[in-house]
Amino acid sequence: MLRRISQEIVCKAAVQITRSPDHPIAWVNTTAEVAHLSATISLMVRDNLSGFVLAGGKSTRMGRDKAALALHGRTLLETSLAALRDVARQVFILGSPQLYDRYGTAIPDIFPGCGPLGGIHAALSHSATQFNLIVAVDTPFVSSKFLDYLAGRALNSSALVTLPEIGDYLEPVCAVYSRDFLAIAEQALQRGDHKITPLLPQRQTLVIQEAELKKFAFTAEMFENLNTPEDLERARRRTRGESE
Repeated sequence: MLRRISQEIVCKAAVQITRSPDHPIAWVNTTAEVAHLSATISLMVRDNLSGFVLAGGKSTRMGRDKAALALHGRTLLETSLAALRDVARQVFILGSPQLYDRYGTAIPDIFPGCGPLGGIHAALSHSATQFNLIVAVDTPFVSSKFLDYLAGRALNSSALVTLPEIGDYLEPVCAVYSRDFLAIAEQALQRGDHKITPLLPQRQTLVIQEAELKKFAFTAEMFENLNTPEDLERARRRTRGESE
């Protein structure tokens, strides 16, 4: 089903650009036409993708709400929202409306206190799209270019979950989830299981390995997350171009 949806997106885009009164079926064979087709497909992908920032963590080691921390002139939450808005037409915040509604629409957990899986479940319960891009608020170096690539790989597959793997470690909070993953998440939460990785269906999970990422100049450092004040200071030095 997911592969059929993604194929329909590409076919509809191709029809829009190739049909004309004089040439009802024409080949896309110029640079301008290819660029137009690419842009059309991108817009249609945006319409089939929702973005969500996981912002409701406890921030125990940081000692304060990570979403509100400042880095390169804006909060971590604002940075994540900006990256997602370059890729998805609708973007939401997974966390308390009382804390985050001033930044955008915030969605509380249906299963509170269950970690990122609770947020993913809330996202899929709320979503009106088949594909859903989830990003953790404490990974400010994840670029919109990478998110666009990740979304494209997801929409061109039949996977329930599409995610990168860095150093033998899967990144389940920088991933695209099909809405069909909702039942898996809900059943796990009802059992009291909160870990995401064991829930990933082996034959329906697309893992983008580090070697593939390197081909497109996506580095492992992009996934550096900020858990402690020391991590934050190191990230601030990085944005200033200072060496360790």
